[in-house]
Amino acid sequence: MPRDSSDFFLKFLDSAVSAEAEAKPTPEVEAGADLLDAYSQAVTNVVSAVGPAVVNIRVKKKVQARHRGTPPQEMEATGSGVIITPDGYIITNSHVVEGARTIEVGLPDGSSYPAKLVGQDSATDLAAVVVPASGLPIARLGDSDKLRVGQLVIAIGNPLGFQSTVTTGVISALGRSLRSQTGRLIENVIQTDAALNPGNSGGPLVDSRGAIVGINTAIIQFAQGICFAIPVNTARWVVSLLIREGKVTRGYLGISGQTVPLPARVVRFFNLEHTTAVHIMGVAPGSPAEAGGLKEGDIIISVGQDGVASVDDIHRMLTKDVIGKSVNVVLLRGWTTRLEKSVVPAEVPE
Repeated sequence: MPRDSSDFFLKFLDSAVSAEAEAKPTPEVEAGADLLDAYSQAVTNVVSAVGPAVVNIRVKKKVQARHRGTPPQEMEATGSGVIITPDGYIITNSHVVEGARTIEVGLPDGSSYPAKLVGQDSATDLAAVVVPASGLPIARLGDSDKLRVGQLVIAIGNPLGFQSTVTTGVISALGRSLRSQTGRLIENVIQTDAALNPGNSGGPLVDSRGAIVGINTAIIQFAQGICFAIPVNTARWVVSLLIREGKVTRGYLGISGQTVPLPARVVRFFNLEHTTAVHIMGVAPGSPAEAGGLKEGDIIISVGQDGVASVDDIHRMLTKDVIGKSVNVVLLRGWTTRLEKSVVPAEVPE
């Protein structure tokens, strides 16, 4: 008598289950899975912590028509921002809100607020806006001076209108220079391969602990994996001035520079306070730096009474209070000669 085909089917299932039970993953596979699980958990934790504070910024601007005699046209643009205080102060990019007639901020929870421009600083492509709300979720500011090349970072923003988009990558390089839309050079920029697209501008670049380390600002068009962010330490002092005074008035030396490590023997020989300093990459003709005798290739180790460890240190020292006053600049020339120069900063030219 023929056997029921269901018997064979049940036996097949039993053998498949037992084979699956025997095919245990190797220790190497389990270790790899644990690492991937830890990576995934880190990213999801960061998104849960920071995501509610990342906003969509919609602006309306008037732009000049291409054809003569045609009236200006209204254009809509979008960007991103991040809430830094519960009473509604938000960091974004200057180019996002430049020339905006109206600014509207949308939160991930669906709420929307009209926003007011507090101030902007085109030299660092940073701006602050505020919305009439309280008790808002905020993001924690980190320390960009502690970043290392290869470190995991996460970008959150609203690229091309797709809200709350998350991408991951690493710090590709530090200390880059980037020219702003006004033509000025933005120093000490972070390079990352976390994918950014139009609309990400102004959103946060976050480390694996959920602290903001940069404000996403630009991409290289037609390139892949070359994106830039303004360090959060720069954003911290710029935005605090924007909130207090509405603008950043700077002293101007007329140099472009890059943070560089100092050889251990140089630190010991000159008994220096820091292990990094600022390498002068160029001196503008007719600038206070040129008048004071600074040259390309010099290493600035102090300005005034304070040691210099990074380009940000010089930026912080060049406040409006030093304009027109003699400032003592200590530098190393050829790594072997210590010189002191007197420089009189001017106001940043328009």
